[in-house]
Amino acid sequence: MTNKSIIQTDTAPEAIGPYSQAVKAGDTVYLSGQIPLDPRTMDLVPGGFEEQVKRVFENLKAVCEASGGNIQDLVKLNIYLTDMGNFAIVNEIMTTVFTEPYPARAAIGVAALPKGAQVEMDAIMVLK
Repeated sequence: MTNKSIIQTDTAPEAIGPYSQAVKAGDTVYLSGQIPLDPRTMDLVPGGFEEQVKRVFENLKAVCEASGGNIQDLVKLNIYLTDMGNFAIVNEIMTTVFTEPYPARAAIGVAALPKGAQVEMDAIMVLK
């Protein structure tokens, strides 16, 4: 028997492949990568890089809440960027999303992301 459950919410984009939005195992939630899709239209949000980062955080927040937590419960955040020149912008936006202590984090430069997104993030959350 397993204590694993699948998390799904309509307030975040539906999976665009064979994966779950998140999987909860015990008090740990593993959030799949989120790109800047509007959950209503499943299209990339209009605007530039900043709008994409903000939408990704909104999508992560929605999955966190559907899991019974909130974005402040994230303990690990992985950020994938198609242009590492945008790293400082991500840092600036993160300070409006999180309060200290911040989650552990990695920023990884990649050649491309699904649907032409400029940013993707996945995360691990521990529920209190």
